[in-house]
Amino acid sequence: MNWAAVLLAAGAGSRMGHRPKSLLLLDGEPLIRRHVFSLQQAGASHVTVVLGHYASDIAATLTGLDIHIVHNPRPDDGLVSSQRLGLQATPADIEAVLMMLADQPLLNATDITTLVGSFAARPADKHMVFPMVNGDPGNPVMLSPQARDAILSQGADVGCKEWRQAHRPQVLPFATDNTHYTTDLDHLEEVTTFCANTGRTLRWPDNWTPP
Repeated sequence: MNWAAVLLAAGAGSRMGHRPKSLLLLDGEPLIRRHVFSLQQAGASHVTVVLGHYASDIAATLTGLDIHIVHNPRPDDGLVSSQRLGLQATPADIEAVLMMLADQPLLNATDITTLVGSFAARPADKHMVFPMVNGDPGNPVMLSPQARDAILSQGADVGCKEWRQAHRPQVLPFATDNTHYTTDLDHLEEVTTFCANTGRTLRWPDNWTPP
């Protein structure tokens, strides 16, 4: 299946003390770079990264990668604005779009491949697939070109979540117990908790270390 990915990394990280979460180093490598590699290893034919706040710092970590960068000129308009820019940048001939957040440290190529496989096996009347982990919705979300086009045909306040809520019969939850899909980072203390729970090393780059 020919599918594209949109990786969202435009936020201000306000709950992280105004630091770019996507630059956190997991085992020494920026999350954003790890995510691009995972998407490409899983088979994405086209990867769009949407940047906004801290764009120059984040872009510097992506040098040399085969990706398309889109700049959100109004990132404070929220996640939906970045989703819509990313969807607009996906090739017209793809068979699916995977929408991914940049702050999910445990997501890997296997997790993405599993979600892609679930989407590929969906019934024909389902146009969005998302992981449902022990009853909790997770990310990434995968949608058909029809869903992409339907979202973009609506107002600027409509993104993946809004379309999903309004079109439940066309949405398929992918039931799983894989918590990689629901593990994300929103607050500073969660960095310490993540390390304690996983035994992995997650730290800020030297120029973004909290005082």
